[in-house]
Amino acid sequence: MAFCKVEICGVNTAKLKTLREKEKMELLIQARQGNAAAREKLIVGNLRLVLSVLQRFVNRGENLDDLFQIGCIGLIKAIDHFDITQPVRFSTYAVPMIQGEIRRYLRDFNAVRVSRSLKDIAYRAMQIKEQLTTENAREPSIEEIARAMRMPKSKVVLALEAIVDPVSLYEPVYSDGGDTIYVMDQIGDRNTDESWLGEIVLKEAVKNLNEREKSILSLRFFQGKTQVEVADEIGISQAQVSRLEKGALNKIKGQI
Repeated sequence: MAFCKVEICGVNTAKLKTLREKEKMELLIQARQGNAAAREKLIVGNLRLVLSVLQRFVNRGENLDDLFQIGCIGLIKAIDHFDITQPVRFSTYAVPMIQGEIRRYLRDFNAVRVSRSLKDIAYRAMQIKEQLTTENAREPSIEEIARAMRMPKSKVVLALEAIVDPVSLYEPVYSDGGDTIYVMDQIGDRNTDESWLGEIVLKEAVKNLNEREKSILSLRFFQGKTQVEVADEIGISQAQVSRLEKGALNKIKGQI
């Protein structure tokens, strides 16, 4: 597949041409007939679409030039595979293609390598989830997804957790009047003068939890076990562990 390199640093977004839907359809028909010039016009005329999708992937520490070019590959795939006989706008079809291409790149070239077999399980689980959601008009539980896949629940959870995109320390979580709070601002620093006072308050708050809540927090945050491992150890479901863990943390936050 031919692809011309585009430097995002050299793109003046204010001057990028935007094609009308009628123009897109005419060019798509010409491109299907082998008109290379029409195909090139489609690519250039939809670069704004790539840039709009790219906005969802800023603040990840990734090279935007690279992501832009990967997005262009997604755009070209959309142009080559779009069915002009269907009553669907080209942009409606192209946006998921561009976004999917960028997400695939981020997963495959992430510093944390995930095995292909684990990825395949995760992607299949997501497909099953969509299917069950459509059939039952509600979001299925992990148990239902695992049952449909005929796989252990723990393996499905592990696969889904493995493909979750990491969050940058510089990811903004809240902004008010120009004062932005980043993820790194919410991570505690144990080397402050007030840390000893915080530890005393925390210990007092933990004392007011019941034994099961204390056990879950100990296994999760002191022994580093996953929710699935905790569930197996104390004999309840992963969903129950998640609910109890959140409840215990909320109690602690309320007392602090």
